[in-house]
Amino acid sequence: MDSPLPHLDRLFDYRVPDELAADARQGCRVKVRFAGKLTDGFLVELSDSTEHRGTLAALHKIVSPEPVLRPEVLRLARAVAERYAGTVTDVLRLAIPPRHARAEAHPVGDPVSPPDDPGCAAWYPYVDGPAFVEELAAGRSPRTVLAVLPRHEPERAVAEAVAATARSGRGAIICVPDARDVERWDAIVTEVLGQDRHVVLTAAQKPAARYRSFVRVARGEVSIVLGTRAAAYAPVRDLGLVAMWDDGDDLFAEPRAPYPHAREVLLTRAAQQGAGVLLASYARSVEAQSVVESRWCADLGGDQAARRREWPQLTVTDGTETGAAPVRLPRQVFTAIRGSGGHVLVQVPRRGYRSSLACQRCRTPARCRQCEGPLAQTSARAPVVCRWCGTQDPHWRCHECGSDRLRAPVVGQLRTAEEFAQAFTSHRVVTSGGSSVLDTVDPAPDERTLVLATPGAEPRVPGGYSLVVLLDTWLMLGRDEVRVVEEAHRRWFNALALAAHHGEAVAVGDPASLQALVRADPIGLAVRQLAERAETHLPPIGRLATIDAPADALAELAHRSWTPHTELLGPVPVDADRDRLILRAPRREGLALARLVKQASAERSAAKLPAWRVQVDPIDF
Repeated sequence: MDSPLPHLDRLFDYRVPDELAADARQGCRVKVRFAGKLTDGFLVELSDSTEHRGTLAALHKIVSPEPVLRPEVLRLARAVAERYAGTVTDVLRLAIPPRHARAEAHPVGDPVSPPDDPGCAAWYPYVDGPAFVEELAAGRSPRTVLAVLPRHEPERAVAEAVAATARSGRGAIICVPDARDVERWDAIVTEVLGQDRHVVLTAAQKPAARYRSFVRVARGEVSIVLGTRAAAYAPVRDLGLVAMWDDGDDLFAEPRAPYPHAREVLLTRAAQQGAGVLLASYARSVEAQSVVESRWCADLGGDQAARRREWPQLTVTDGTETGAAPVRLPRQVFTAIRGSGGHVLVQVPRRGYRSSLACQRCRTPARCRQCEGPLAQTSARAPVVCRWCGTQDPHWRCHECGSDRLRAPVVGQLRTAEEFAQAFTSHRVVTSGGSSVLDTVDPAPDERTLVLATPGAEPRVPGGYSLVVLLDTWLMLGRDEVRVVEEAHRRWFNALALAAHHGEAVAVGDPASLQALVRADPIGLAVRQLAERAETHLPPIGRLATIDAPADALAELAHRSWTPHTELLGPVPVDADRDRLILRAPRREGLALARLVKQASAERSAAKLPAWRVQVDPIDF
């Protein structure tokens, strides 16, 4: 039943009336009466007997005879709910899009024919790459983690692996972070597989189009799906391969309960259905490295010498000039840009104009007079405004020294663009970030473009960038997050991968902190980060469960019985109404801990107490 209450997370028996028997099919949508109200649900099993004692209530209505909940998806939903201490209903809400009757009215079509053999040319740069594709074509299910080399079209490599899987008579799922990636990948997958041999599933689609694609997959008309995180649940029949691009992207973490990560969903599904696995990225996530070190997946990272040849040569400067204090735009950056004969990408960690202000004389942060919020400026001629309450303060004065002069400790890409436009008049300056993200930049012939972009918003240019500049790397490493090193390097490697062949790169920051970029060694960084996680017993080595609730509710949890090696951290305040308690346990006790947390949630739900927020292995806490 469609109920978010944990204590109702189980199956219920109902009688199928004779007038509904013809349309009652496993996996169809129904309505039942529960506690005096009509409730939506799915019919998951038909039986001639029941263990219920007493008279069964009858099904109220068959909403649609279309079987949209396949048994393997239900089994996956149960495993995901158990892994993340959630309910099956919450998982199914993520897996099955809302119904659209017109899409179900389409007649059932014939399954599409397998694609032609496109070969495996995109896999030649990788040791054992062609062998991986051959195994898929032979009907086997190899599992691998691929460290992609720049300029080798990961989209084409994944598409060739999917084509090999399809030729063996099996289906495949490809997950990418966002809609921008889907558009680019869709074109390459269509080119490799041919027209109408796959469907796209994203939340950005119109409801009718999305549900039509879902129904085609559920009916078995199409067996290849490309999409964002929700595509991980697509009802693909005879699943042979699950592929994910850039699994470290935080967009794969579901923001709705029970907050599953699409990578864990795909790996769980591969284990349940015996499918192959392909995790591909320029960088290497700690979780991907963990499945390599556990030998559950093979490593197709290539040798270190090959990576050094393919990645652009990086020069690191700390911003100092002849022993003086560090500057934000050192001479080495200006010299590299002037000497560059092509397009230049400059990655700026902050978006906006001047997102942080301080007193020019005493360096005291500038605060709002009304709410003590931080002051900022959106353009050169815009007034100083509070980022919290929006109050303008054109006559600001420092409460410490009385100065009315402001400086910007942190500068966004818009202000940086102004500075670069004045310094490099021979370049056309383009910005990408915030609400204005560019997918591509198409310069005129003989035009040199200077692109300033925030991390993740870097557009592509034909032929790649002759120079990539990474500004303010200290700022990306200065955030107070568990995954700050991994996430910063992921975004830096993704930016460096946009460089042209024999392109160059310059980074402004601490050379000791950027050695993974200098050595072009994302795998070595992941190995070190995984070792640090092992020392602190953090995921993926350990399991964490965070519970946000009022202080009195958390006090009761401290006295409950957990797994033998569970540690309780906290509680600590989150906001005025909630505290946070963290439960940490070894990985081998992870499922048991999740079951105990869910049991506590069910007891609270049965007592009609306010629900608390539970997250298992959050990406940040």
